[in-house]
Amino acid sequence: MSQILTASQAGELHKSMVAYLSSINASQSSTALRQELQIGDGFDEATCKKYEGLLEKKWTGIARLQRKILDLEARIASLQAELDAVPSSSRSKHAQNPENWLPGASSTYTFESHRDAITCIAFHPVFSSVASGSEDCTIKIWDWELGELERTLKGHVRAVSGLDFGGQKGHTLLASCSGDLTIKIWDPSKDYANIRTLYGHDHSVSAVHFLTSTNNLLVSASRDASLRIWDVSTGYCVKVIKSHDSWIRDVSPSFDGKWLVSGGRDQAVTVWDVSTAEPKAALLGHENDIQCCVFAPPASYKYLATLAGHKIPPPADSSSEFIATGARDKTIKLWESRGRLIKTLTGHDNWVRGLVFHPNGKYLISVADDKTMRCWDLSQEARLVKTVDNAHGHFITCIRWAPLTKGDAVAGTSETTNGVPGKPSAKASFQCVIATGSADSCVRVFK
Repeated sequence: MSQILTASQAGELHKSMVAYLSSINASQSSTALRQELQIGDGFDEATCKKYEGLLEKKWTGIARLQRKILDLEARIASLQAELDAVPSSSRSKHAQNPENWLPGASSTYTFESHRDAITCIAFHPVFSSVASGSEDCTIKIWDWELGELERTLKGHVRAVSGLDFGGQKGHTLLASCSGDLTIKIWDPSKDYANIRTLYGHDHSVSAVHFLTSTNNLLVSASRDASLRIWDVSTGYCVKVIKSHDSWIRDVSPSFDGKWLVSGGRDQAVTVWDVSTAEPKAALLGHENDIQCCVFAPPASYKYLATLAGHKIPPPADSSSEFIATGARDKTIKLWESRGRLIKTLTGHDNWVRGLVFHPNGKYLISVADDKTMRCWDLSQEARLVKTVDNAHGHFITCIRWAPLTKGDAVAGTSETTNGVPGKPSAKASFQCVIATGSADSCVRVFK
């Protein structure tokens, strides 16, 4: 029989075997084995003690490795099946073309520093910074290119519930909102000093968004059943919209800031005209609380128009044609902004918490409390084409896409709202970077 182990390895194994037999009081077997293996008197009781437990550790270690190997083999098979589903002629195109980029199975960076659940995230429009807000009452600023924590902002006394970057061109500000009834404005050019606190809501503030990325108007949604529009340069509330009869969980502006879409506990989604503060449409169909709502960018109009049965898509300068909503009923719904339901997307197994459109308009990406990120292809009747399982270890609460690159923003190729290109005046490039936050207290960056 061939010798697999070296003499040294065989000696260690023999001593471990003798030590194991001694530890289980099999003295006769231990003595017989020592004689047969010719283990001398130098292997005394003290030395034997050192080898006790070694054999069991090796054995259990092998069992753990076998389970790990099986898990990895299953994962490889899943990824291979996903790869095989892509036509071979287009694989290289997918790898090189950002138009078809979708997040991979694992993140590039995982940021860990918060002491409680992440509730919201926002990308700086120019620099490689991403802000995260948490139930630990803090905001953290990260460098998503280097994977480093830059600073921690303290000021809120309850959970931070919403974040957004905006403000006049050349003077970017960060807005945050909280369960402490306040909205705070932070100035990145002054080491993120808290330069203003906005008061006016009578209950927890759920969400904040700048109406566009280049002006000082900010909209907030609250559990007090109102929307408020603020001028962050003065700190004054310039408009109050008394809307739903209950908690408004989310609000999003159109890319030109002329329209708002909001939703919440009353299960209704409402489209608002900012200039008149009047509702223009009610979208009814969800069977539980609305968690997220967003206008579709013009890049997606051709796909959504086809899905809606229209031969010609709306003009790209129209800012409020289609809407996507996610709710606690585990569904995503696609709507015409006038109130007609186009399609209901099912697949998530828990509350849908966040939605973002791919900048090229072809895909809608969703996250949910089922710990998955799902990608829906709008060019294929909104078919589910990719699922990132266990994207986080707990509920995924938020998702954002990085804004246009600095060169695009300066050149003015398009307006951006929440990192998604709006009205394009030229073909704009974009960054293939997504950030997600979770109840596991982690922020993950996929790129």
